[in-house]
Amino acid sequence: MTHTTITQTPPDVRDESTAVVGSSVEERISALQGQLDLLRAQVRQAQQLSSLGAAAATFVHEVNNLLTPILSYVRAASTSDNEQLRDKALAVTLLNVEMLTGMSEHVLEISAAKPTKPSVVSVRKTAEAAQVCLCRDLSKDGIRFSVDVPDSISVWCDALQLRQVMFNLFLNAREAMVSECKGRLDVTARVEDDFVVIDVHNTGEPIPPELLPYVFEPLQSSKVADGNQRSRCSGLGLALCRDLVVGNGGTLDVASDAERGTVFTITLPAQAPKA
Repeated sequence: MTHTTITQTPPDVRDESTAVVGSSVEERISALQGQLDLLRAQVRQAQQLSSLGAAAATFVHEVNNLLTPILSYVRAASTSDNEQLRDKALAVTLLNVEMLTGMSEHVLEISAAKPTKPSVVSVRKTAEAAQVCLCRDLSKDGIRFSVDVPDSISVWCDALQLRQVMFNLFLNAREAMVSECKGRLDVTARVEDDFVVIDVHNTGEPIPPELLPYVFEPLQSSKVADGNQRSRCSGLGLALCRDLVVGNGGTLDVASDAERGTVFTITLPAQAPKA
């Protein structure tokens, strides 16, 4: 007869073995968590570099928009004895250089994730300053410009960035109407609860419906190519506008059709957020 011997592991040995296995699993989980955190950090860094690259392309685009009128004004003033023209050239140059400085700071702040510098900003004064930065009287292009905003309406945001947003919207509006030498560019604002809603409305050629969902994406544009069929990165301005508005705690939307024209709606906080 064959006898089978059953050897039992003492309870204390089993408990020790289980503890060793548990400790090994915890170490592996901890190591995997460390690797996951590292991957997340790398992804964040890649996103920051991508944003910085997009901002750099936007910066070049905007620098061209701001330097061109500066150059025109300086050339005109340097050959003129008109003191009023010289004063205006100096004032406009100062405004545009301030905007360029602000844009430079914005590009540098992307990688550092620094916050904006919000304050109480007058919507009316900002719109009027942005129009001056165009360096050309819109009436010369047959465009009627109006700002129907009470002096009492203000928003909580970075003043320079809001001016940059309006400058871009005005620039796009002028380009949409300049070919026909007529149209209206109207700025209105209203208070809704704790927010201010700003409408920038132009009666120019509408944005094609198929492009409307993508106008805030970099490199998207409703503008046709030039005579040599070369496309320009003319969609960068709206991408910048969206990023600036969102960075100030707001939203930027657009509606466009042949009957109404195009309306960009900026929504920003009316006051500083409560602690």
